[in-house]
Amino acid sequence: MSNRIEQLYSEQGQSAWLDNLKRDYITSGKLVEVRESGVRGLTSNPSIFQKAIQGSADYDKQFNEIAADTGDIVDDYWSLVIRDIHGACDVFSKMYDHSNGVDGYVSVEVAPSLAHDESGTETAARHLHERINRRNLMVKIPGTAEGLGPIQQMISEGRSINVTLIFSIPRYADVMEAYITGLEQFATDPGADLSQVASVASFFISRVDVEVDKRLNANGSDEALALRGKAAVAQGKLAYKLFTETFSGPRWEALVARGARVQRPLWASTSTKNPDYPDTLYVDELIGPDTVNTLPDATLEAFADHGTVARRIDADVDKAEAVWAALPGVGVDMDEVADQLEREGVASFITAFDELIEALEAKAAELRS
Repeated sequence: MSNRIEQLYSEQGQSAWLDNLKRDYITSGKLVEVRESGVRGLTSNPSIFQKAIQGSADYDKQFNEIAADTGDIVDDYWSLVIRDIHGACDVFSKMYDHSNGVDGYVSVEVAPSLAHDESGTETAARHLHERINRRNLMVKIPGTAEGLGPIQQMISEGRSINVTLIFSIPRYADVMEAYITGLEQFATDPGADLSQVASVASFFISRVDVEVDKRLNANGSDEALALRGKAAVAQGKLAYKLFTETFSGPRWEALVARGARVQRPLWASTSTKNPDYPDTLYVDELIGPDTVNTLPDATLEAFADHGTVARRIDADVDKAEAVWAALPGVGVDMDEVADQLEREGVASFITAFDELIEALEAKAAELRS
């Protein structure tokens, strides 16, 4: 890889994280190579683990050992996942130290079926933090309405959280409020070290254009077609504007005085789904300080090869606002789009999780027969 990945941070203050994890990356040493290339953290999700576990024999030895009994297959799943998370946390602990806790994080998500279960999410997030017990762990909590309470609660306990599946600016505002309120609650303890709490708010980018473009194509007018491929980047730029406004002023400065860190926007789902768009579109256009971009392998390699390292996140914000203002006029209701994408995002993770559990159950049945 070229030094573009390192330049993202050294020149623009954006951290590149890898959006992938599988056992072979740890055992082969590839994850160390990824870290040395300039990648500063890692994210995972149920779909990633489905592909990793079902897609190779790397997990068979461990699974054969733990599945021989009659225990719950879901517990076996978590044993497989947590071994990978431990390994990734160990690899990125060096980055955590060198960055003074800014980066080096590894994210693992609560069970996707809990996305609309407030108490279940809180219990699961706390359990994962305590079971994995790594200082550079972030537990992922979906940014659903039911996720806001657990996010605030976990932050108030001094736990680092990756808020995932954010599709709208109003929900993003709620997520930032949950973070700040959680920090204020944590700060009521005179001995609380706010600098040890980190969080990112993960906006899913490319899926927005996929859905909006579908609606623009259905409209078919020249005005609608001219907006294709613009909604996702526009929303990201408007989200960043709100981020800079939220993490400023007396309320926030009082927390900074106690060591608080901003909750960085994280751009997720940044692979380009439409082959007519540049393959680095959702990296190039969203570069700026205090942000994270989590990239799948192919997008990471594409950006390292021919991406453009330049600050774009707060450029042409007036054009982003114009795009946003024009969408309702061609029949695109962005609140409706966000609701649909959230439902689909949760459903896709549930499907991946359930399919993997079914496959593991079948494999366990063979072992026990």
